[in-house]
Amino acid sequence: MSETLDRFLSGELDVLRERNLFRALRVLEGPQLPKASFDQRPVINLSSNNYLGLSTHPRLIEAALKATQELGVGSGAVRTIAGTMQIHMDLEAAISSFKRVESSVVFQSGFTANAGTVSAILSKDDLIISDELNHASIIDGCRLSRAEIRVFPHKDLNRLEDLLKGAAQVAGKKLVVTDGVFSMDGDIAPLPGIVELAERYGAMMMVDDAHASGVLGKNGRGTVDHFGLHGRVDIQVGTLSKAIGSLGGYVCGSQDLIHFLYHRARPFLFSTSHPPAIAASCLAALQVLLEEPLWLHQLWENTRFFKAGLLRLGFNTGESETPITPIIVGRGDLAMRFSDELFAEGVFAQGIGFPTVPESRSRVRTIVTATHTQDQLQFALDVLEKVGRRLKII
Repeated sequence: MSETLDRFLSGELDVLRERNLFRALRVLEGPQLPKASFDQRPVINLSSNNYLGLSTHPRLIEAALKATQELGVGSGAVRTIAGTMQIHMDLEAAISSFKRVESSVVFQSGFTANAGTVSAILSKDDLIISDELNHASIIDGCRLSRAEIRVFPHKDLNRLEDLLKGAAQVAGKKLVVTDGVFSMDGDIAPLPGIVELAERYGAMMMVDDAHASGVLGKNGRGTVDHFGLHGRVDIQVGTLSKAIGSLGGYVCGSQDLIHFLYHRARPFLFSTSHPPAIAASCLAALQVLLEEPLWLHQLWENTRFFKAGLLRLGFNTGESETPITPIIVGRGDLAMRFSDELFAEGVFAQGIGFPTVPESRSRVRTIVTATHTQDQLQFALDVLEKVGRRLKII
């Protein structure tokens, strides 16, 4: 290793250790379950995005095995050469029907869906107006586009309107972009107001529904459905890696939008397409969402139970409105210690600090799923109370 790189890495890692922010990866042994073994310790798992428990649903497993046996383990090429299989087209047709849009395209991840779409559509002559708490994939896409970026305070519609008014002289395209559900705080974007402002001032509208897909709206169709805004959002991004239980991301919109992304979205152009097993499992998951609504119902039952318990104990859960519920403690080192002591007592809830969130908003982030039992959630609440009192967080 070069001395320059060695000095840089050692210095950066030493800073993390000195601030008690250095983290080793937790290793999952076995499937992603509400009670799982991490680092050879059985714990209640409050850190998974597997909202509906579909990663182990029998219908998804059966579909993946069947597709592997019939179609092989890989596609062998990028989509624009020889890697577009019929099962990919079937999945995109199913997503379009589910989301009630004209067309859709699947990407390798939600991150590449966001970054690839924004950077393809916008250029240096354009303007992006973005919520300050938008996901890193949106931020990276904005930077890659070379467009001018203006940021409005989180969910502040008055400031958003000011920025749109001030953009009247911008010659190029204007895009307003927001998360549907914000991944760190679990709150929901005021989408009706944002859409109305985008329409009033002639801006394109984009929503990243990664944490709303499978969680909000009828059968989990997302925030556009939740607010009844079909036909008024130009670009919808979603994920297949969270509530859907598999892997990937997708973009929904007009047929012209999707055809354009075929030709200009770099992650689509330069990455091998999904293995057949992934596409098949995603197709099966969409059928589960349509035919087994009990999972979504149970997710929200568990969410209400757990949130009520946290509030009763006196934890600061911020503005959360979804299964993502932060416990805000205000210091990065305390958040990491809180997480470690919870883990030692049998609960896995990841500590999160700067730069993911501001230091003053450091937290342990909890996520409940449809497959948690009430006994498991009560055990977690009891441990949270025990450790929270020990560390004087409550």
